[in-house]
Amino acid sequence: MLDVLTRFAPMLADGALITLKITLLSVSMAALLALPLSLMRIQESRFLRWPVQLIISFFRGTPLIAQLFLLYYGSGQFRPFLMEMGLWGFFRDPVNCAILTFTMNSMAYQTEILRGALQSVDKRSVEAGKAMGMPMNLLYRHIVLPLAYRTAFPALGNEVILMLKGGAVASVITVMDLMGQTRRVFSQSFDINVYLVAAAMYLIIAIVFVSIWRLFERYLNRHQSHRVIRRKPITNRTALN
Repeated sequence: MLDVLTRFAPMLADGALITLKITLLSVSMAALLALPLSLMRIQESRFLRWPVQLIISFFRGTPLIAQLFLLYYGSGQFRPFLMEMGLWGFFRDPVNCAILTFTMNSMAYQTEILRGALQSVDKRSVEAGKAMGMPMNLLYRHIVLPLAYRTAFPALGNEVILMLKGGAVASVITVMDLMGQTRRVFSQSFDINVYLVAAAMYLIIAIVFVSIWRLFERYLNRHQSHRVIRRKPITNRTALN
């Protein structure tokens, strides 16, 4: 086992870097899309809510691997059109297809997380801002969104972890991420322990990310930590003074 790890350690390390790249790019772009979509989801107008709800229902209700196949293999059916539009170079790259699919999938979950967080914001805080004459953009920037993101922060961290692990399906479309490199190493060495090493690497990445995420969460909620103030007991002398 040690001999196999020594020989193929660079390959596994390269795969881990690609896994991190795909995960971070996907969840970052999904976060940018999730905010406006979550704001549309809480509007009263059905013309704003229904298209977003339809997209979210599709990506949350279908398997991630099916979405990946539809984008990667399905785009080949439209190759002439994509070549005319100058987009075929993007869709023929499996890494690009994986990033796009994971972005849309994570966007659906992050949108629902933010929607729930926005609807859980204390109405009294919103009414206080309106009473002070704050316009809607300042109200959302300084009151609604900070409170909503503090509520949604733990769930968003869980979504990143799920995307990190679920992203292993990218190897089925020849993406040489951590799982893809693991399958490649196994095909050359036939050492089943390579999968155990890959699982350990995923675990280490997840533990490091969770530790960093908790530090950020603690920083966001630093104002909520109350210090216990020890009061000096009142005696007759202090009472007289």
